[in-house]
Formats: sequence, C-alpha cells, structure tokens
Amino acid sequence: MSTTSDDSVFHLDTALDATGDAHIRITGDLDWDSADEFTEAARALLRADPAPRRLRLDCARLTLCDSLGLASLLMVQRASAEAGTPLHLDNRPEALRRLLDMTGTAELFDGSAGRAADAPDASGEAGAAPPPGRT
Repeated sequence: MSTTSDDSVFHLDTALDATGDAHIRITGDLDWDSADEFTEAARALLRADPAPRRLRLDCARLTLCDSLGLASLLMVQRASAEAGTPLHLDNRPEALRRLLDMTGTAELFDGSAGRAADAPDASGEAGAAPPPGRT
C-alpha cells in the first residue's frame, strides 16, 4: 500500500473483503507505463481459490485512460468472465465514461458479462450452470 496522496502518480490498492469481493482502487494514469501492472494485479486477484465473488474497480482517482489502458481493462474483463467473476467499474470519471461509450465497451463493465451464465462452459457454449455456491 502506498502512502502517497498525489493522484497523478500511478498506484493500485488491492483488497479482498469478507464478502468475497475483490477491490482495486486505481490512482493516476492507466496507460503504456501502468497497464501491465494493472492487468497483473487483477489477474492475481482472479487466480484466488475460490475466485472472488465480484471484482470491483474503483476509478474515482483515475486521471487518464489511453488506448493501452482500455486494452488492459478489456483483458481484465475477459479474465473476469473466464473466472465467472462479474466485473464492475465504479466511480467512472467522465473521460472514462466517454471513452467506453465511444468504443461501445461500456456494457462490458456493468457486472453482467462476468456472470457464469454468460461465460462459456468447457464445450465453449454460453449459458453454463453457475459453479457451486454461486447464483
């Protein structure tokens, strides 16, 4: 955990709460320099056993998201869907909201894309039954 309060310096705060939700608070620019770190942090949370119930990304302190930042968000969305973990982007800054709307990707981050029923099963077909303990 970083002790800096400068929102222009990229850093991530990650946590897994008692309800099984994983959280990542993104601070600073999500771009060429930070996209790999972000993607790996999210994948590490998604590899937990059991997988998180939900993955919530708090974007309130996100100052910029360029094309590589968007690509990393899409990679995390795909990894979340594969894990059966709904992904939510919380506190979207206006610039991120516009980027997601312009690229037609906003709906991927509303938490519905990661639901097990939307994820392909072992045969590659969507509509698989949820894993035990999930609804």
